[in-house]
Amino acid sequence: MSRIIGISDIHGEYEKLTSVLSQISPKADDTIVFMGDYIDRGLKSREVVDKIISMNDVCHCVYLIGSHEFALLNSKSDDYFNYLFWSYGGDSTVKSYGGFDNIFKIHGDFFKSLKYYFLTDDYLFIHAGIKPEIPLDKQDPVDMVYIRSEFYNRKHNLKQKIIFGHTEFPKPQIWNDKICIDTGCGKFKSAPLTAIVIDNGVESFVSSN
Repeated sequence: MSRIIGISDIHGEYEKLTSVLSQISPKADDTIVFMGDYIDRGLKSREVVDKIISMNDVCHCVYLIGSHEFALLNSKSDDYFNYLFWSYGGDSTVKSYGGFDNIFKIHGDFFKSLKYYFLTDDYLFIHAGIKPEIPLDKQDPVDMVYIRSEFYNRKHNLKQKIIFGHTEFPKPQIWNDKICIDTGCGKFKSAPLTAIVIDNGVESFVSSN
């Protein structure tokens, strides 16, 4: 049976990403949903983006936008998001690419192609979450990449279970209607990258060594 794999909040931690992928060993009929925040903080943002793009040659991949990519894409036109990009650890991303403009020259098309969510019959994959009382097609993009407690402290009304990241916890947080898989990778040196693997309806977790 094919699996659905969710990976979020890599934050330039290339070695942790490769550790998780090697343990999961994706097959051709698997789907990996990369759930945003590929860049900043860690030292290898460019290598991370190259790696996740290359995984599309291994299996089906879906690429979502995170708060850090959202800030990057809006940094040229909005002073607030420019501030967020640099305060988020954007200097590490710029160094990884050899200059700010190189980010867009090398991976600009990729960043501009990122989706806000991935929906199946049973799951919604999204970076940060949704406003619980608003239909999915009416959600504000900013909420989908930045919302926190207003989402995870409340029940939502979708039939799907929501898989999300963005807000770090020491271990995956499991509610009846949602699961958070951000375990602080990139923010804390010792924190692992954690993936969720859904195999025939069974949910399990894989963390970097």
